[in-house]
Amino acid sequence: MEAPRETVAMAADPFHEQDRAEEACAEKARERRYRALAKIDEAPFGWQHIRAVVVAGVGFFTDSYDIFAINLAVGMLGVVYWQGEHKGKIPSASDTAIKVSTSGGTVIGQLFFGWLADRIGRKRMYGIELMIIIMATLAQALSSASVAISITGLLVFWRVIMGIGIGGDYPLSSVITSEFATTKWRGAMMGAVFAMQGFGQFAAAIIALIATAGFKISLESAKDVGHCTGACQMAVDKMWRVIIGFGAVPACFALYYRLTIPETPRFTFDVQHDLVQADEDVNAYLRGRSEGHPDEIDRARILHGNTFAPPKAGWRDFVHHFSQWENGKVLLGTAGSWFFLDVAFYGLGLNNSIILSAIGWTGGKNVYEVFYRNAVGNLILICAGAIPGYWVTVATVDTLGRKPIQLMGFGMLTILFIIIGFAYNKLIHTHNGLLALYVIAQFFFNFGPNATTFIVPGECFPTRYRSTSHGISAATGKLGAIIAQCVFGPLVHHGAKKPDDSPWLNHVMQIFSLFMLCGFATSWLIPETKRQTLEVLSGEPDPSAPASPYVFAKDEGKDDPLTPHAITTSTVPVG
Repeated sequence: MEAPRETVAMAADPFHEQDRAEEACAEKARERRYRALAKIDEAPFGWQHIRAVVVAGVGFFTDSYDIFAINLAVGMLGVVYWQGEHKGKIPSASDTAIKVSTSGGTVIGQLFFGWLADRIGRKRMYGIELMIIIMATLAQALSSASVAISITGLLVFWRVIMGIGIGGDYPLSSVITSEFATTKWRGAMMGAVFAMQGFGQFAAAIIALIATAGFKISLESAKDVGHCTGACQMAVDKMWRVIIGFGAVPACFALYYRLTIPETPRFTFDVQHDLVQADEDVNAYLRGRSEGHPDEIDRARILHGNTFAPPKAGWRDFVHHFSQWENGKVLLGTAGSWFFLDVAFYGLGLNNSIILSAIGWTGGKNVYEVFYRNAVGNLILICAGAIPGYWVTVATVDTLGRKPIQLMGFGMLTILFIIIGFAYNKLIHTHNGLLALYVIAQFFFNFGPNATTFIVPGECFPTRYRSTSHGISAATGKLGAIIAQCVFGPLVHHGAKKPDDSPWLNHVMQIFSLFMLCGFATSWLIPETKRQTLEVLSGEPDPSAPASPYVFAKDEGKDDPLTPHAITTSTVPVG
């Protein structure tokens, strides 16, 4: 007779009743969250997805334009500011400083904006980075040397500032696209955003070609860059400013749409813990509106009674999360593979003129032909290899998967760089052979790790650290770009008897093949993210499967991970 009395006593226990009420409330909150996120994950592809891709993609168009336009402009800077002793050729130290400064700023922007987007929200940061890019781009185009400061110093300063804006665009665009994307086509949407880089490079070469054609008469008056003075020099001075300054134009068109984009529901759910606002934002997004407007009384009631909360982001929780090998290895894989990729990608991409020179595509009987051939040569490399590679990735990434494409790309690049490096002396006498191998390499950069290293970090981390982790991965990659420009750029000219000679190009290609092999190895650490929800990739149970609910205690303002109170025996942390 004692057992029934215990049962009655437990049932009458007010604390037990309160626990049951909190459990029921938490279960309702979980179900509401899962239903809302399922609307995004399972939504048919529509105009709202196209809008998200275009708004994010225009930023990447601008980023790529600004980064690679300098590849075409540095030769013009030499004509304007280094006549006389340098015979119209920009010194190697100035060339390297101007190019590497953007990557230096990009590292800062990726880390800072990545952290801020997880701290205060994606929406509040989106658009600020574009303002920075616009300001710095226009400032470069209006820069001029003086007695007090050189053109190198001015351009380095403004390109660092521009790099900070470009760096911020990486984690923000990736994470916003992934968190708004439908699960079925998330890879294609993120790939399409990144593929705008190819069109940015194409536009830079086209604008350079148009500017060159526009000043053809003035440029033809000088037989080479060392004799480009007077009207020729003034024409070149206008050309580089037009090429650089045009980068601000597409950014201006995208700015309004970035400033009015809604906050991602996943951030509102998992970081701000505002279930009602996030639910309304989901409905607003799917209807093409900028923001949801919930009933404030209902919102206040649910927020007051909510006991369901994922772990709060903080330094101690960050260390705890990534100190576990199953989590840390993913960050090591995304950051490591991006580092090894960018050593070769930027080492070659910002020095296309070296490859063009090696295949005999540079030079000419006057300054017009020099700049014309440089612009057309870059167009050939971009159109033949880079752009097709980007869009083949978009077409196949949700069927083949991210990891197979990345492994295949690194594998093919390893083989191609070995062939170019060790057969260089034979290939150099068959210009078409070297050009063909280089174009194929550009294709497998982009139908390979250059695209997937951007996509995967935006998918495989929990919401509270998704942007930070993407920023860390991207910044590690840009450290590789800095090494490439500071070390391998000058190394190509080691032992050169003429400024345009690149006697060590074959050895640099051999070294790049080793970096590609290392990238292949680190790629095994990343997960396959194809057609899995972001919550499953973060370690949560599949909402479509029988749930194993978990209630987290309310945080008292500490950065420590919240203590979970199990309703069942499953122990799955919520992202």
